[in-house]
Amino acid sequence: MKAWKNVLVAGLAAGMLTSTAPAKAQEIDTVRWGIPMAFGSNLVALGDTMPWVSQQLERVSGGRIRMQIFEPGKLIPALAVFDSVSQGKVEAGYSWMGYEIGKVPASALFGAVPFGMESPQFTAWMYHGGGDKLLKEVFAPHKVYPIFCGTISPEAAGWFRKEINTVADLQGLKFRAAGLGGRVYQKVGASVTLLPAGELFQALEKGVLDGTEFSLPTVDEQLGFHKVAKYYYLPGWHQPSTNQYLYVNLDQWNRLKPATQAIIEMTCTAGVAQALAKAEALQGAMLDKFEKDGVNARKVSPELLAAFKKATDEVLAEEAAKDAMFKRVLDSMTAFQTQNAKWHEFGYLPRDFKR
Repeated sequence: MKAWKNVLVAGLAAGMLTSTAPAKAQEIDTVRWGIPMAFGSNLVALGDTMPWVSQQLERVSGGRIRMQIFEPGKLIPALAVFDSVSQGKVEAGYSWMGYEIGKVPASALFGAVPFGMESPQFTAWMYHGGGDKLLKEVFAPHKVYPIFCGTISPEAAGWFRKEINTVADLQGLKFRAAGLGGRVYQKVGASVTLLPAGELFQALEKGVLDGTEFSLPTVDEQLGFHKVAKYYYLPGWHQPSTNQYLYVNLDQWNRLKPATQAIIEMTCTAGVAQALAKAEALQGAMLDKFEKDGVNARKVSPELLAAFKKATDEVLAEEAAKDAMFKRVLDSMTAFQTQNAKWHEFGYLPRDFKR
């Protein structure tokens, strides 16, 4: 990964030099922000992206931009990043987008869409399909300036204490899920609750939960789910991409000079590449490890996938009918996917092609 880091930092510096005139020291603000995180910095490819971004910001700014990372619960509660930034209690924070779905319904679309775009296509939509412009518009009324600052490969569908093959197996199942995926699990009959990462192992171990989804195999292994739930289902239909953001208080952002803003946004762009590369690099080996640990890795049954897709269509239609901005964002995403559908059909090898 050292080579990746050098390439990304070099690319960032080159971009700064070629896209604009070199920023002089006096054009860069002195920034000292605390950055509370929604998940631990130890979680590979998910929680370690913002610390990496913080390190690169200090390097490329000559030490003028320093962002101190705070672990979940050390400065604010793990799931309180949006509220704390919006209310000006902290200058900025780092989180998956969607925990604030109750207050900002469209936010969940930027975090993950069931059966939606995978990370490369989502990134294309964000940077070249109008996604980032919509993102800023969605959060402006809440005095938050969100910056796309990380994306990872599909999550697993979940860890379960028993086999899950039919819709009947989900009825009353006590399951942890977030965002739109959580709404879909509710629609098919599960009893859904939202808990932060640090509480999930104990909840599974004690039977408070029958199952949970959280993240990539590498992250889930760090959280120890394989020790208490032996049935592991994939693919992550509920989160084909999982997207993280640096939330900045809008007043704080507007006080920054243009050069400072550009450095922060470009470093987050490098963070997107870094997170995706690391996420893709590590999952195959982890699946092999799970097999040796006695985990039963299963594919979600065709019956369940069909039920989840039907429920997803219903949830998205219901949310779009209730919230005009949700509909605008969803329509933009859908149009972008439709426009690129033939390219994805003809341009890539089929997933079931045997190399």
